[in-house]
Amino acid sequence: MKSFFRALSLVFLCSAVFSANGMEAEHKIDLVKVDKSARKMYLIQGNKIVRWYSISLGANPKGHKLREGDKRTPEGRYFLDLINEQSSFYRSIRINYPNETDSKRAEKLGFSPGGQIMIHGQKNGNGPHPSIKRGKDWTDGCIAIDNEEMDEFLSLVKVGTPIDIEW
Repeated sequence: MKSFFRALSLVFLCSAVFSANGMEAEHKIDLVKVDKSARKMYLIQGNKIVRWYSISLGANPKGHKLREGDKRTPEGRYFLDLINEQSSFYRSIRINYPNETDSKRAEKLGFSPGGQIMIHGQKNGNGPHPSIKRGKDWTDGCIAIDNEEMDEFLSLVKVGTPIDIEW
């Protein structure tokens, strides 16, 4: 009987620890899915959406990124590969664009594929926010959310998580 109560106590203790950690302890995000046409980004665990965000994209959002400067957000399967705490846009996590296919396509077209595509917060510093001049889609090809959402995103999503981006 004592071992039963010890086991029960351990279960309650573990439950309290996991509850105190909030969503981070409850969710292991398996996939980030971006629907560019709906301007939504979903965090998925198994087959369940556990969180979603409204997003801003590149200023020319429709279609796959082909080259540096086209202001498009890439489409396809990528991975989140680096957190940047020194970003010009609050905090950020990099999408591993360009992949080998992107680089070969750009080379064939005679262009640089570009790079440094991130999910990031809002622009740091004073002055007008870029969206004032460029509208809802104001990035150069990145995916932007607000700073509080970026903090939550980075607490839930780990480096190495796949991201699917589609129109």
